[in-house]
Amino acid sequence: MKGTGQWFTIGLVSAWYTSNIGVLLLNKYLLSNYGFKYPIFLTMCHMTACSLLSYIAIVWMKMVPLQTIRSRVQFMKISALSLVFCGSVVCGNVSLRYLPVSFNQAVGATTPFFTAVFAYLITVKREAWLTYATLIPVVTGVIIASGESVHAKLQERIAGIVKHQDTHRDLTL
Repeated sequence: MKGTGQWFTIGLVSAWYTSNIGVLLLNKYLLSNYGFKYPIFLTMCHMTACSLLSYIAIVWMKMVPLQTIRSRVQFMKISALSLVFCGSVVCGNVSLRYLPVSFNQAVGATTPFFTAVFAYLITVKREAWLTYATLIPVVTGVIIASGESVHAKLQERIAGIVKHQDTHRDLTL
């Protein structure tokens, strides 16, 4: 029985990982390549699909127990978290119109670092030094990748300008 639960978990994590990649690439295609100009509508579609699928998983498939909101304070906290999450998804979708997916993901990889820093600034509670130490290579990698991405974009633009100039020169000869 233990092996079955392990394979179920592996399957869920694989499905989550694959669907995240698929949604990210589809959003990029819709917003920048296809010319879809409504990132907020796209976010609304995401949130509606998440709500419906969560309802199915909770009520019909009984994957987790249904929980009720117990107080107004709890409702306000859930609402605030929902608004922040929705705003985050909107900003992520808008950024896909202007940024390459690789750069978008690299910036997202810095989330644990900034979470640790802001948690310290807000709560004045320190994490274990090992937590901060393990985030240094991640942030360093993002800085290197970001610099390479900007450098590659600059090279692409220069190559495009040179190609355009060569094409224009050939036409005038």
